[in-house]
Amino acid sequence: MKKILLLVWLANCLAAAGAMASSPSISNPRCEYRKNPVGVDALQPRLSWVVESGGRGVTQSAWQVLVASSPELLKKNQGDLWDSGKVNSDQSIQIEYAGKTPAAGQSCFWKVRVWNQDGQASGWSGPASWTMGLLNTADWKARWIGAPEALVAKSDLTGTNRYAMKPAPFFRKTFAVSKSVKRATAFASALGAYELHLNGRPVDSDVLSPGWTDFSKRVHYFGYDVTAQLKRGENVLGAILGDGWYAGFLAFTHKRHYYGGDPRLLVQLQIEYQDGTSEIIGTDESWKAATGPIRENDLQMGCVYEIGRASCRERV
Repeated sequence: MKKILLLVWLANCLAAAGAMASSPSISNPRCEYRKNPVGVDALQPRLSWVVESGGRGVTQSAWQVLVASSPELLKKNQGDLWDSGKVNSDQSIQIEYAGKTPAAGQSCFWKVRVWNQDGQASGWSGPASWTMGLLNTADWKARWIGAPEALVAKSDLTGTNRYAMKPAPFFRKTFAVSKSVKRATAFASALGAYELHLNGRPVDSDVLSPGWTDFSKRVHYFGYDVTAQLKRGENVLGAILGDGWYAGFLAFTHKRHYYGGDPRLLVQLQIEYQDGTSEIIGTDESWKAATGPIRENDLQMGCVYEIGRASCRERV
């Protein structure tokens, strides 16, 4: 009798362990294939996730997505932007957002849970987010700026070198923050290539942003969450502007300025404060311009870097 009871107990334990092993969990929540992207310009961005389990043969049979306007509401399981309800589907990629239309620059916070083939629900995934981009021309309050011609004269003063190039201009804007910041988002673009800095540090590890495009048809821009880089008191937003593909030599043309003239910069920093107010710091005529150690820059021809001017770069 004792042996029978022991076998029954072992069978129950194995069944319980199997059920636990087959319980699904969620990892790698993504929006438009990226982790917590900033600058999403799709009104119905696509969401995806990965279903994991310690068991074999576990499949997803349904899902539910919550999207909220704040982390606090999401934590309370309140999807004020979208509550999909339980959707019977095994799809876990390219799930189109179908909630309220978000505003330009708005941050959306989301999570997902799924059910397996036996109707067993997972827990909620960890919180994820996306931030909308600037969807219309009117959303851009910043203006394109460039360096004065006298500031970026060609390095070849004799005019005999047709391959002579201009130094890269450095731009700088000082502003003050006197209130508690809820969120700060920077959007940047260039006719050329830029490197954006805030308080002396790059805002990201990007290089040659915003990348190559047919500038006669479109211009790309990037978005960055820079909340952690802002501080109370004086702040400095800076950028280095290079020729990039816009103004530099292109291999198939053997000439410069295939798309246009000298490079231009566009930056818009949007600050949301804890008291509900907001502020925009954008490129305009008030930005200061100078040159630094980068005396020539080109993707094909290389770079001339003057060590004696290196301290200028540290002040961007």
